Amino acid sequence: MKTYLTIRKWFLPGLLILLAALIVGSSINHRLQTSREEAAYPPPGQLVPVNGHRLHVYAEGEGDLTLVFLSGSGTTAPTLDFRGLYRRLSGDYRTVVVERAGYGWSDDGGTSRDIDTVLGETRRALTLAGESPPYVLLPHSISGLEALHWANRYPDEVAAIIGLDPATPPIYEVLPPPRLRLALVAFTARTGLLRLAPFICHQAAAVDHLTAAETSVYCSIMYRRTLTADMLAETEATQANARQVAAEGIPDVPFYCFISNGDDLPMDNWGEVLVAYVEAAGGQYTMLDVGHYVHNQATDLIADEIRAFLQQRQYLRIER
Repeated sequence: MKTYLTIRKWFLPGLLILLAALIVGSSINHRLQTSREEAAYPPPGQLVPVNGHRLHVYAEGEGDLTLVFLSGSGTTAPTLDFRGLYRRLSGDYRTVVVERAGYGWSDDGGTSRDIDTVLGETRRALTLAGESPPYVLLPHSISGLEALHWANRYPDEVAAIIGLDPATPPIYEVLPPPRLRLALVAFTARTGLLRLAPFICHQAAAVDHLTAAETSVYCSIMYRRTLTADMLAETEATQANARQVAAEGIPDVPFYCFISNGDDLPMDNWGEVLVAYVEAAGGQYTMLDVGHYVHNQATDLIADEIRAFLQQRQYLRIER
């Protein structure tokens, strides 16, 4: 009995000590690995100065249409996340990925994440990288708001929007940010604990389109750039941004949308809400029986449909 009481007395303190040691050791290793990886994996595109920090812009391909890919919230490595899709399109079009502050190879910004600031930084980064409008915007998830705002504020710059399961303003009327879950994930990333679960990275849909070397880079960025301060600030600003975009109305722009089955999203009627918005915009859509990262799970189909849509020039708000 005495032995049992002694074990019980010291079990919780001992467990806390072990946990603290694990976190400290993990944090030290994380800092060392981060320093090594930043040197080993330089940005493949351009770093351009915007608003006191640098944004990464990656481009490839040539063509008389420029396709601009805008990532979803928390997508740690947009340049690699979109690679499977833009590699299928860059033989015919100019394809560009802009990584927002706190994403991929871009610096942490520490600036406001209101929709005007975010869009202003994207537009400036494209200009400094040598790209010019009009653009075909391909937003995934949260960046649907940025694309809609862009088309409303600067209609001459947007030839069309091709949504990759994009979020629209009505989505955020019923989808508040999951603050506790985000805080826990951010903690595992900051302390390097995320590195103890490499299967999370290797099971990501994006790696199906990457080489072994590219997968190593992708995992490195995931370990270093999961839920950065800018990403969290962006999430906190989402509902206010959605209200602003909703108040502007639905833009008059050619709109094509790929819609997921919503099974991996915390919203039962995701598809219904998105379909209603696309129909109100007079757009077209394709329903896909895949998860939210549609561009990695139905890549060939989406590439073929995009090419067919863009070849029908009457759908585009652009003069060539």
